[in-house]
Amino acid sequence: MISRRKFVRNSTLMGAGLYVLPGMLQAGVAPVKEILKVGLIGVGLRGTNHLKNLLARDDVRVTAICDIDPARIAIAKDLFDKSAPVPAIFGKDEYHYRELLNLEEVDAVVISTPWLWHTRMAVDAMKAGKYVGLEVSAANTLEECWDLVEAHEKSGTHLMLLENVNYRRDIMAVLNMVRQDVFGELVHFRCGYQHDLRHVKFNDGKQPYGGGVEFGEKAISEARWRTWHSVKRNADVYPTHGLGPIAVMADINRGNRLRSITSTASKGIGLHNYVVKHGGEEHPNAKVKFKQGDVITSAIETTNGETIIVTHDCNLPRPYSLGFRVQGANGIWEVDGNRIYIEDRSPAHQWENAEEWLKEYDHPLWKKYGEYAEGAGHGGMDFFVLHAFVESAKAGIAPPIDVYDAASWSAVTPLSETSIENNGAPQEFPDFTRGLWMKRKPYDWIKDTY
Repeated sequence: MISRRKFVRNSTLMGAGLYVLPGMLQAGVAPVKEILKVGLIGVGLRGTNHLKNLLARDDVRVTAICDIDPARIAIAKDLFDKSAPVPAIFGKDEYHYRELLNLEEVDAVVISTPWLWHTRMAVDAMKAGKYVGLEVSAANTLEECWDLVEAHEKSGTHLMLLENVNYRRDIMAVLNMVRQDVFGELVHFRCGYQHDLRHVKFNDGKQPYGGGVEFGEKAISEARWRTWHSVKRNADVYPTHGLGPIAVMADINRGNRLRSITSTASKGIGLHNYVVKHGGEEHPNAKVKFKQGDVITSAIETTNGETIIVTHDCNLPRPYSLGFRVQGANGIWEVDGNRIYIEDRSPAHQWENAEEWLKEYDHPLWKKYGEYAEGAGHGGMDFFVLHAFVESAKAGIAPPIDVYDAASWSAVTPLSETSIENNGAPQEFPDFTRGLWMKRKPYDWIKDTY
């Protein structure tokens, strides 16, 4: 693995460092910080991964960490170089993070906590003047979506949604193809989060690779909190891994916007069956009524006329897939099978393997810097999303995935819930930009990212 420290040193603002920053040289931008002082709120599995990547950079100093689990604090502290300054530690209660936000030695925060805390922590951070990197999803309700937008607009502080799938190598290659008009005028998309998470939702810590039949207070890690969303909500509770990349391709909030959504839910048997299989019919959790349907399907219409099918499928046995499909007037790409068909270039009416296409249109960012991303997590895309956050925060400018994206993508959760409750009735997306989507220029993920 090529040193990421060396990468940062070589990525100066007069050269390669411009590649993640929109409008870096615009008038009025404050001087770029040479060292970004970062606090981490939440150092569970996801937060610890971010911590490792931040500690690998010469232009970042982690000055504070916060978690209410002492075991996670201990793990985080062990990652620091023994000769480096000891970070300030917070976590005596659920609101101790607010004292972290009072530190002058914190310029920016990375929030990787359970979902119900995302919005309130991000709002508090923006009010405190801290540049925010927020894990997905950003919000649980429409009110929270508006809270994020209003906190940004009142404070002038930016928020970046840390949606790493937007930086996946094949996704960025397909985005490159979209921008070069390979598919022609875009018409239809499919995407989603299709991931068997039963072993995550039930995790007693006793199995060698996770799993078990416990959740809530008797469980560990995400099973302590994530499973309650399946008990209480019949909604697509995790839409951004799929919708985020598609929204960028469709210029959502930048000349286009999400207009309406209809959602349906299948019956929910997967989690109950899992408990019975591994814990028996007499286990107390076998009596839990899970509200969430096993497969939730949402159909979204955009103002410019494209349609997007979004699927949430996490409670049944299945291989992993985000189910991407990009379809336009000239052709189509599907991630499952990695297949493509481009009219007048592919054999008539026959799928092609997309591998050579993805190589031909490999995103300049990956071609130049992919080696530096090795070992960063999730196939390297964690490096790129965090790098975009750090560089945007150092420059004090709007990130490529901003608060309006965070609000509109996360709004799928409450809107799908309402649609399902009303037999699939259409729900209108709020315009979180208040009309500015008509004037906002698309972020150029090709030109502005290398």
